[in-house]
Amino acid sequence: MQRRGAGLGWPRQQQQQPPPPAVCPRAAAMAPPSGGVPPGLGGRPACALLLLCYLNVVPSLGRQTSLTTSVIPKAEQSVAYKDFIYFTVFEGNVRNVSEVSVEYLCSQPCVVNLEAVVSSEFRSSIPVYKKRWKNEKHLHTSRTQIVHVKFPSIMVYRDDYFIRHSISVSAVIVRAWITHKYSGGDWNVKWEENLLHAVAKNYTLLQTIPPFERPFKDHQVCLEWNMGYIWNLQANRIPQCALENDVVALLGFPYASGGENTGIVKKFPRFQNRELEATRRQRMDYPVFTVSLWLYLLHYCKANLCGILYFVDSNEMYGTPSVFLTEEGYLHIQMHLVKGEDLAVKTKFIVPLKEWFRLDISFNGGQIVVTTSIGQDLKSYHNQTISFREDFHYNDTAGYFIIGGSRYVAGIEGFFGPLKYYRLRSLHPAQIFNPLLEKQLAEQIKLYYERCAEVQEIVSVYASAALRGGERQEACHLHNSYLDLQRKYGRPSMCRAFPWEKELKDKHPSLFQALLEMDLLTVPRNQNESVLEIGGKIFEKAVKRLSSVDGLHQISSVVPFLMDSSCCGYHKASYYLAVFYETGLNVPRDQLQGMLYSLVGGQGSERLSSMNLGYKHYQGIDNYPLDWELSYAYYSNIATKTPLDQHTLQGDQAYVETIRLKDDEILKVQTKEDGDVFMWLKHEATRGNAAAQQRLAQMLFWGQQGVAKNPEAAIEWYAKGALETEDPALIYDYAIVLFKGLHQAVNGLGWYYHKFKKNYAKAAKYWLKAEEMGNPDASYNLGVLHLDGIFPGVPGRNQTLAGEYFHKAAQGGHMEGTLWCSLYYITGNLETFPRDPEKAVVWAKHVAEKNGYLGHVIRKGLNAYLEGSWHEALLYYVLAAETGIEVSQTNLAHICEERPDLARRYLGVNCVWRYYNFSVFQIDAPSFAYLKMGDLYYYGHQNQSQDLELSVQMYAQAALDGDSQGFFNLALLIEEGTIIPHHILDFLEIDSTLHSNNISILQELYERCWSHSNEESFSPCSLAWLYLHLRLLWGAVLHSALIYFLGTFLLSILIAWTVQYFQSVSASDPPPRPSWASPDTATSTASPAVTPAADASDQDQPTVTNNLEPRG
Repeated sequence: MQRRGAGLGWPRQQQQQPPPPAVCPRAAAMAPPSGGVPPGLGGRPACALLLLCYLNVVPSLGRQTSLTTSVIPKAEQSVAYKDFIYFTVFEGNVRNVSEVSVEYLCSQPCVVNLEAVVSSEFRSSIPVYKKRWKNEKHLHTSRTQIVHVKFPSIMVYRDDYFIRHSISVSAVIVRAWITHKYSGGDWNVKWEENLLHAVAKNYTLLQTIPPFERPFKDHQVCLEWNMGYIWNLQANRIPQCALENDVVALLGFPYASGGENTGIVKKFPRFQNRELEATRRQRMDYPVFTVSLWLYLLHYCKANLCGILYFVDSNEMYGTPSVFLTEEGYLHIQMHLVKGEDLAVKTKFIVPLKEWFRLDISFNGGQIVVTTSIGQDLKSYHNQTISFREDFHYNDTAGYFIIGGSRYVAGIEGFFGPLKYYRLRSLHPAQIFNPLLEKQLAEQIKLYYERCAEVQEIVSVYASAALRGGERQEACHLHNSYLDLQRKYGRPSMCRAFPWEKELKDKHPSLFQALLEMDLLTVPRNQNESVLEIGGKIFEKAVKRLSSVDGLHQISSVVPFLMDSSCCGYHKASYYLAVFYETGLNVPRDQLQGMLYSLVGGQGSERLSSMNLGYKHYQGIDNYPLDWELSYAYYSNIATKTPLDQHTLQGDQAYVETIRLKDDEILKVQTKEDGDVFMWLKHEATRGNAAAQQRLAQMLFWGQQGVAKNPEAAIEWYAKGALETEDPALIYDYAIVLFKGLHQAVNGLGWYYHKFKKNYAKAAKYWLKAEEMGNPDASYNLGVLHLDGIFPGVPGRNQTLAGEYFHKAAQGGHMEGTLWCSLYYITGNLETFPRDPEKAVVWAKHVAEKNGYLGHVIRKGLNAYLEGSWHEALLYYVLAAETGIEVSQTNLAHICEERPDLARRYLGVNCVWRYYNFSVFQIDAPSFAYLKMGDLYYYGHQNQSQDLELSVQMYAQAALDGDSQGFFNLALLIEEGTIIPHHILDFLEIDSTLHSNNISILQELYERCWSHSNEESFSPCSLAWLYLHLRLLWGAVLHSALIYFLGTFLLSILIAWTVQYFQSVSASDPPPRPSWASPDTATSTASPAVTPAADASDQDQPTVTNNLEPRG
């Protein structure tokens, strides 16, 4: 089939596509009549000579012809002449000058027109050559004229130094036609109008040559040697376009759809390949594409329509294609027409339930083929072909696709499998390659629901039989005090004679045990509600066993009860099972079973299961693929419910508080209704302390600091603290003022005029005033006015202004405003909110993590920790940590550090490593988590070897967060010889040009460490800084010239002193006596008159003759 909109409008009048041109093709529109010419024209050479002279002077819009030949047929008086034209192209492809032979006949004075038009990938019907000439004298005569058609160089030659951008041509058409001069086809008429008056016309196609197969043009110009050399280096290089395919895998991992108003948002970009993009644009009014997706349906639609896959355009309207499921099980397929209307059709067959099947829908213009195939062998289940005559409008980039639900329509109840989209091809199911990925997981989903069907049937029959038996017993029982007490405190009497098969009892022993021990007289009579309530009772019984002193030891025996509770539709049990199997919490770790129960819980819209799925896809961990759009689908579901949960009293909820187990000061103020802190606040509030009344009301309203949520008691304390008045409206307004400030009261006035008085001018006035005072609710309300198009003085809806107000409200912590911002980021339909799936997930995750049901689990873990119940604390912190909330991840890692024996015994994962590692990938991760991971990378931890590079990154991140320990650890690594990469220094804003050596970097790190230290006295940072400077000073002294001078001087003094010392020692010894002297001689020299005492005194006095050393 010919592509619509791809070619020229004029050739489409032909009934059949012309054959491709060959060598010298003849494309005759009509054959000339086999007759002669009018009498008096044939056989006269003078006429031919005059005609040749005339044509040589006729002006032409094209190149001058080189040859004109007259063909004079035999004269036949009885033949009527008819205009015709046909031509022959001597070359079948496009050349710089192509020679065309035009043969024509005019019955009246005429104008012959020849034109060459070109279609490229961006434009069509571009005229590149035009020529026309007159024929007024040679009538009723077949004539031939040679025309040299010259084409532009950019479509004939390759790129070179002068032709920088040659174009790729998709089609070249040469067409010619004849118009009568006196019938609107004069010489001065425009080409477009001239064509409308054609009496004969014809065309042919020329074969185009790809750009890199064309020859180079000889420009007859010599380049300078350097320019020529540079050009020759790249002259023969053919650039390769990036590989791009029209197949888009929209989904590869199963998506659990719970029938909510949230789904997966996908957006197609334009093709980078210009040919593919041109093809896509040409088919906007003739869609050619194929959709193939796997589905597992649990129920048909409970509303009128449920979303499967549909396109939403930039005007927030359904586009082509839009596929929905009806409440009867049919497929509803809707298309948007070119004329602006919508057209829908419903299939004649219904789709199967609780069976994996593949749905293939192919569009080929106005024809739609719908096929469903079942099983691994894709045995065809149903096939239907639908044809339309209307033209569909299809632009897959002017909007976004939604898989599942949205704010316009709820999604299906079931699971989506792999989804592939062929953007430019219409394929038969046998040509589609879309296998069911994750086959084991898909099979486990099917087996789960088969088992649960048995469980639900057993529970339903058992409950209905028990209720009937209870009614009979009530009718027969006498009513007295003794029997009332027996029924109240005694063991309930149940009929145990149910006719179950032994095989069924052996298959579900835990279920029958739970049913026998349960009082079923209080369950609802509705079958679905009774099954759900029984599942809740089984879950509560299992949780009670888990909360015991050795609760973790009971997990293996509790798992069967949790499975039965999950099958009854109570999906808190599904989340417990998912966490047990994913973390190996006293059960063998089984990733497949963990995924199964997580998906089952997500399909049941269980809040913690959906957050677990959203977190795993957001981070791409535990074998879940990284998919931000899929993560957004789960997070947005819970984020939408969070504001509603906070305003209801149903379920176990608590305020989500950031309480870290490392912070002893915060742990000291945690209390309960019978705790010291609460009792003291209550005492002060009773005495009239306004601050105590306000704090007490806040704790009761939100369920903070371990106090159970009690809005009624909170309002009573608000009223007690209000002014002495009996007006309940004033009491409520004053309570709001105490709680949120004066701006909330002003916002309340705006809400009053908007909701009840419908006075939008006054509502906007008060909201603007409250918004100036910083109230986020007022910003949100102003955004709603712009979104609904009712803002005073602003005509129509203005989504841009609404988005600005929503963003301002979100920055103030407003949940609904944050949700609108996340929606704008995932769709990308507003210029002020460019598409950013990651940011959309972050905003939706921020709201979802404030959910009260998650807060209740965190609070139970905190209370257990404060009470010293380690088993229960570990259990609830594991449940909270697997949802992806950072504070629970770090607290769980802290518990595992405090009780490593407990973690090693019951957890199948490396607790400290896993949860500190998870926490550092969070946006608001604390600095101590980065320090801990830095230590684990530095020392190595179990299976993780030492990695100094990652250790440096962790310490740097802690330092960037202002933690002095991070700077200190980086400095120690440098002291040990580790080189800090330049990108880390840039990350810390340390200029590597100013700090070119390690000493300079050490000084900077220690100085920053000291400046960020909170200790008033000497800190390790200050001591390290001082020690560094002492080392530098000592090194400077040792390497200075003064130290060499002092050393030389001291050494010389030491040598001199040593010499003098040895000389003095040698001088103090007595001189040796000569061998010729005798004692007698010495004695005889002494005066005999002197006494011995006198001799001794004389010997002590030295004599000049005996002292050989100089004095001094």
